Amino acid sequence: MSGKLNIDQLKQDKLNQAYSVKNASIKIEDVSLSTREVKGYFASFDTIDSDNDIIRKGAFLKSIAEHGPESSTNRKIANLRNHDWNWQIGAIKELGEDSKGLMFVSKMGTSTKGEDALRDYLDDILREHSIGFNYIQDKIKWIEDSSYKNGGYFDVAEVKLWEGSGVTFGSNSLTPLLDVAKSNGDYEPVLKELQERKEIFAKVISKGLGTDERLMNIEQMYKQIQQLENSLKDLKPFDKNTLKDNKPSDEQNKKELFLKLLNQNNVYRKNI
Repeated sequence: MSGKLNIDQLKQDKLNQAYSVKNASIKIEDVSLSTREVKGYFASFDTIDSDNDIIRKGAFLKSIAEHGPESSTNRKIANLRNHDWNWQIGAIKELGEDSKGLMFVSKMGTSTKGEDALRDYLDDILREHSIGFNYIQDKIKWIEDSSYKNGGYFDVAEVKLWEGSGVTFGSNSLTPLLDVAKSNGDYEPVLKELQERKEIFAKVISKGLGTDERLMNIEQMYKQIQQLENSLKDLKPFDKNTLKDNKPSDEQNKKELFLKLLNQNNVYRKNI
């Protein structure tokens, strides 16, 4: 069949990756200012992601035993920000699996980066997570299932886990919303999300807490969101009946340009 996935090649491509990342959409469970601890999930189980993977319960047990917080090794699973090994924000105190996913409790460091991360958690700027890992040759297999978009999925029974990262929500995490808006012409959900994020950034900026680097980064994100919001507000509903000679209207061109701008605005990582 034309366009059929080359499963063997896809699997080999995954295994050839020196380092892979995968985001989780589960929100933070708890943040404590007094103990400086954050509780949440680095990964979720039994949900298909954009890589056509489903991670199963038990996938992290060996890594936790060998490199978890209670292991004897000096090279423990790290708590980073944006997968940057020069940006360690805390020390993982608890790491384990439950029915939902890979749960963690991490104590934010007292360094500048740790302090900024704690404030970003409290201010709802840092609220999603991602893992850095390697696939394992005999622990990933293709499952054919016509109920899935690509006719199946990769069942991931185990990975080699290196780190869990806090990831900042930014402009490109709006892509799923835009896909819906693009199909039905309803941009209101995107505008609502932009407004929510802009309000969060504005509140943080007004407090003026944290390092200069933190405030500058937040101000830059605010400006990006504001620019996208203004661009979207300029767009008017597009009526296909107004087309003449099947030529795209100015409004259609403006929408396509906006979507291209937003999808290219990948300064900050998102979650899947």
